[in-house]
Order: sequence, then C-alpha cells, then structure tokens
Amino acid sequence: MPPTIPQRGGPSGLKRPGLAGKTVFNAGAKRHRKIIKDCIRGITKPAIRRLARRGGVKRISASIYDEARHALKAYLSTALRTAITYTEHRNAKTVTVHDVIFALSRIGKPIYGFDPETYVPPKKRLGPAAQGADD
Repeated sequence: MPPTIPQRGGPSGLKRPGLAGKTVFNAGAKRHRKIIKDCIRGITKPAIRRLARRGGVKRISASIYDEARHALKAYLSTALRTAITYTEHRNAKTVTVHDVIFALSRIGKPIYGFDPETYVPPKKRLGPAAQGADD
C-alpha cells in the first residue's frame, strides 16, 4: 500500500467522487426549511424610534410599534395597489417612478420635487471665477 499524502483543508479520509458535501441517506429531502415570518417585522423598533424622533416625539409607548407597522403596511398596500393599477393600464410589467408619483398624488400625498406640478428647477450656481467678476 502506498503511503498516504497529507491533504490540506477538509476531511482527508472521506473523499468520494460525486458527493460534494451532501448526505447519502437523505438525498431526496431538503437541507433547510424556510421559516415563514411576517416581513413587516423588518421595520424594527429602533427604526420606528428614529422616525418618531424626527417627528419630535420624546417618549414612546410599547404598543406604538405594532400600530406603526400596521399603519405603514396599510399605507404601502394602498399606494402599491394604485401604482400597479397605473402599470397594468399601460400594459407594462415594470412599475416606473411616474407610476408611483401618480399613485401618491392620487392618494393625496404627493412627493414634492418629483411631482410635475410642484417641481421647481434648482437655481444655477455660479463658480468661484464668476462670483469674483461681480465686484
């Protein structure tokens, strides 16, 4: 029997061709189970606290977090349903920025700066050379 050559990394004696990290006895079963959880829980407690702080809130009750999640989900579902209606009317598969802008303005919450009716173009800024020429 020839001497064995030491291998680096991984189990040295369990090399079988065609079995790269899979178990033989349970070949038909899935390796991982997907745990289904509500995605709205991704809006975390600190995120809600940051939004409340920006709004000027000092103290927050414990029941507010679930209420904020429910309100956000209701608002988003309404806005997305309207945006998808605009997209389907165009016979398109991609929701565009204009679909979302029109949906939000229909709801009554336009995004200022994106809405064509409320858009104000930015003022032209003068460079340092042009500013000194006014003197």
